[in-house]
Amino acid sequence: MGPYKRVLLKLSGEILAGEAGFGLDLEAVQKIARNIAEVAGAGLKIALVVGGGNIFRGIQAVDKGFDRAQADNMGMLATVINALALQDALERLGVATRVQTAIEMRELAEPFIRRKALSHLEKGRVVIFAAGTGSPYFSTDTAAALRAAEIGADCVLKGTKVDGIYDKDPVKHPEAKRYANLTYLDALQRQLKVMDAAAFSLCMENGIPIVVFNINGEGNLKKLLVDGQNVGTLVTS
Repeated sequence: MGPYKRVLLKLSGEILAGEAGFGLDLEAVQKIARNIAEVAGAGLKIALVVGGGNIFRGIQAVDKGFDRAQADNMGMLATVINALALQDALERLGVATRVQTAIEMRELAEPFIRRKALSHLEKGRVVIFAAGTGSPYFSTDTAAALRAAEIGADCVLKGTKVDGIYDKDPVKHPEAKRYANLTYLDALQRQLKVMDAAAFSLCMENGIPIVVFNINGEGNLKKLLVDGQNVGTLVTS
């Protein structure tokens, strides 16, 4: 077993879009669900925060003249669609799952209640936190850091399409250097855009390590959580 027993896995909406880059790719959703199911039965307590950029990106809407708060509200609703898709895929694999939303919609999911979330985790259920923080102007990265602190997570895992944090975009710059380890301050000072400053700061203040890794890599989640292997980039103090 790896060093982390209770984790918060942050997934961007783009991960669920697959190769199309937009919308829900059900095969991509199922692949992520299989990766989670592989480790869920190992006695780990797993919570998720999922973004909504595959359906609606508030920042892009603001560039087109949308009101920022309204655009962010629409983006938060997009995360609920992704959360429900992941819940269905996980439950079809036999993984008990609960969705909690920061915006109340009782017909679809539970409202976020910290003590209830902790109870679900203790019972071995995967908890998916949707609708961000429930407030505009906060990213889902910040929501992930906040929920991680609230549930006492040992680590925030940022599942991406790349195998860690680089000094520049590795897609555009093949010579880009990957970091094995970074401090929170390094990440902030170098303006590495893997997570926003508020998320890094929340994790730093609460001593929560961040691991950025390729969620699509074969067995990476199991290597990290069950086998205890070093996968991706570790950000600590």
